[in-house]
Amino acid sequence: MTTTLNAPEVFASDYASQRERYAEIFERIAEGSRERDFARILPFEQVAWLNEAGFSALRVPVEFGGAGVSVETFTRLLIDLAAADSNVAHLYRSHFGFVESLQWQEASVARRWYELAAAGKTVGNASTERGGNALGRLNTVLARDGEDWVLNGEKYYTTGTIFSDYTRVSAGLAGEDGRFFAVVDTKAAGVNIVDDWDGFGQRLTGTGTTTFENVIVPNENIFDRVAGGAEATHEAAFFQLVLLSVLAGIARAARDDAAKSVAKRARTFNTGSGLPFREDPLIQETVGRIATKAFSAEAIVLAAARSLDEALEKGLAQEADADGNRATTLEGHLAELAVEQAQVAVPELAISAAQQLFETGGASATSTSKGLDRHWRNAQTVATHNPISFRARSIGDYFINGTLPEGLNAIGDAKAATN
Repeated sequence: MTTTLNAPEVFASDYASQRERYAEIFERIAEGSRERDFARILPFEQVAWLNEAGFSALRVPVEFGGAGVSVETFTRLLIDLAAADSNVAHLYRSHFGFVESLQWQEASVARRWYELAAAGKTVGNASTERGGNALGRLNTVLARDGEDWVLNGEKYYTTGTIFSDYTRVSAGLAGEDGRFFAVVDTKAAGVNIVDDWDGFGQRLTGTGTTTFENVIVPNENIFDRVAGGAEATHEAAFFQLVLLSVLAGIARAARDDAAKSVAKRARTFNTGSGLPFREDPLIQETVGRIATKAFSAEAIVLAAARSLDEALEKGLAQEADADGNRATTLEGHLAELAVEQAQVAVPELAISAAQQLFETGGASATSTSKGLDRHWRNAQTVATHNPISFRARSIGDYFINGTLPEGLNAIGDAKAATN
């Protein structure tokens, strides 16, 4: 068994044991979340705490030095972290998505990257281009260089890369459809990472530009991708589950901040009941509604997580084809559908909880020094990652026509409509 470099204690894979392991770190992360958001201080130190404690290896199998937790347990822990700081939870999205993909790789490839993750190494993301690439193709390209490859291109929305040891780059071959993944050392010559993300929320996730200029990529770091296969279906759903977990954590943070501010508030309004806020029935009702939305969001996300666990159990047990690929099972499609339904419901709950927080205080609640606005800004930003209308349409198509969800497996400029 390979052990992690910085995890002297062995904890069971159940949620209670893992929560005990990270509770103190989560508390320290929460203590500085408001100040970091206000001053735009990237959480390098907080990420280091988590990696040293083994957080990056939550989904790494025990035999390779990880915790081997279920998707549901991972999701519960990520919600806990997001409640402490939604930025920190969000920036791990790419790393955990990459770790998920290893379940479908050859044993030697999976072992190598599992052991790196168990040693605290993380993998960021460099998939999306700002525009100019046709749907199904990429402007970031690979070219052969002897036994290795040369990578050139520019990516945006490279969440987590600035904090990571590696980044997974989606790239194509010039003039051809399809894509590969190139896993690149972020310190390699020709890699340039810029913190130029200008969104009003999730400002500390490192979601900026990364460029690659004649970057040498070893052949062993090139991963093929089969569109529509079990790996692609599961990973896409898992990626969205991470965002939903972040939203559930934000809703919980809004609940906690609402309750804390009301509990200590002395002033009241001349139009109110005259009671302290903590005793006023209308204020209590408002906090109760916020709490209910946070509870509902978390319950929905955990239900989706359980669907992924069930689908994985069936999907990984099935036989691979001659090329080593596995088709998506019915359970896999239904898990994807469960995540899509969560994507329609959870953003509204989180955004509403964060907005309703301001009904529990006066104008002082809008003070930038309190930082309460960050919950709404962050929830709104996360919610825009995937247009909800597209997800709702897919769900409706399934229940009306039995059509299973199908992604395009790419982002790019759409073709003009033809008459």
